[in-house]
Amino acid sequence: MRLLVVSDLHYTLPQYDWVLSIADRFDVVVMAGDHLEIASPVPGRAQSAVVLKYFQKLRQKTKLLICSGNHDLNTRNAQGEKISTWLLGSKNDGLLSDGDSVTIGDTLFTLCPWWDGPIVKKQIGEQLAAAAKARKATHWVWLYHAPPVKSEVSWEATHYFGEEPVRDWIEQYQPDMVFAGHAHQAPFVQDGSWIDRIGKTWVFNTGREFIAPPAHIYIDTDAREAVWLSSAGAQMVHLDAPLSRPIPWLSEPPDWLKDVDRAPDPSPAENRPPAGE
Repeated sequence: MRLLVVSDLHYTLPQYDWVLSIADRFDVVVMAGDHLEIASPVPGRAQSAVVLKYFQKLRQKTKLLICSGNHDLNTRNAQGEKISTWLLGSKNDGLLSDGDSVTIGDTLFTLCPWWDGPIVKKQIGEQLAAAAKARKATHWVWLYHAPPVKSEVSWEATHYFGEEPVRDWIEQYQPDMVFAGHAHQAPFVQDGSWIDRIGKTWVFNTGREFIAPPAHIYIDTDAREAVWLSSAGAQMVHLDAPLSRPIPWLSEPPDWLKDVDRAPDPSPAENRPPAGE
């Protein structure tokens, strides 16, 4: 299985264009939260309408898995906690998002919402417990926007920008992989990284850039390799070997990556999905 992983696009439309242009070369596209940008002059309702149209187009090309981030919260539940109803409401169209678990091949993917308070946090704990109990797939992968605390993937040069409950859940259940984001600078600062290992769990954070293509990760589960690419360069980790730092810069892509890393130029702006009404 080949996966494309991105996060923190924050309504940067050229980055969505790029993801759309290359999506059909992957079995699964993972978008790990913060699809919208709360500081944008574009109203949140218009942003979500455009992004949902991108999601629809992506689903026509491959399997799309997403989760919400803190920028995606648009209303409050009955307990006053912020939630992403624009993602929950789209489930009627088959979009796999917050609260869902889906098995693809030999892998169970569990998609967790951003928690803003104890109610949703408790729901995530119950979601993970239920998935662990019902799981029949060989491998288990989570999407949750925040990385674990005390990890290189949450290090922001002066402090950890991660969450203690995420680390606790990882240590308890030991999934194979966790895809996160949120800590934008972690892969680009000293002592930070795009990848970490907690027990047997590989944890990923693409980081955030403002150009297209966005910082992204390619994973080939058959080759057991993960490659991170950004404007800073490329690095590769062998997932069957212990994690060793510093991670060397990649000078020659692996053979499997040569087959997929030939994306055309992003579609021009006039071909972007319209916001609609």
